[in-house]
Amino acid sequence: MTGLDATKNVIVEIATLITDDELNIIAEGPDLVIHATEEELALMDEVVVDMHARSGLTNEIRASVITLEEAGAATLAFIQTHIPEPRTVPLCGNSIGMDRRFLTAYLPEIEEYLHYRSIDVSTIKELARRWYPEDLKEYTKSASAHRAMDDIKESLEEMRYWRKRVFRAQTAAAESAAPETTSNTPEG
Repeated sequence: MTGLDATKNVIVEIATLITDDELNIIAEGPDLVIHATEEELALMDEVVVDMHARSGLTNEIRASVITLEEAGAATLAFIQTHIPEPRTVPLCGNSIGMDRRFLTAYLPEIEEYLHYRSIDVSTIKELARRWYPEDLKEYTKSASAHRAMDDIKESLEEMRYWRKRVFRAQTAAAESAAPETTSNTPEG
């Protein structure tokens, strides 16, 4: 994105990764750089200008001939190939509320195809900061290039970490400490 304001900034890169429930990669989708006009690029603030310049994304944006519509169509086709039933899988990643705003504004057909629920790794990190600070201290984040596929893979690695350190360990401990119950009533 050229910034965080979906009313004036634009999507300049889109990538997709599909995993199974065990966080194994099933398919790596198109990783596309979308052309933006000089006027759109001029709306970037200094932080974004620097970030995209360091990663090489700005030059790739200028050189790209891929339109937002083409990138959206390719991404949706990829998702539909692997997830044939609409609204059955959530969007996952870090701070994806922002991604959803941009999908709603610019690629609503993708937003509508995804489930309304989200799995936001940053939420898990914030909960760990409060409830399991020792696990947060041990987590080491890799240096991000702030590129779409790199960010997705980094989020996946972080989710694997939290699953191993917080969910598995805590779930096993809670189950072993819980008293036996005989109820057949489903929870829901």
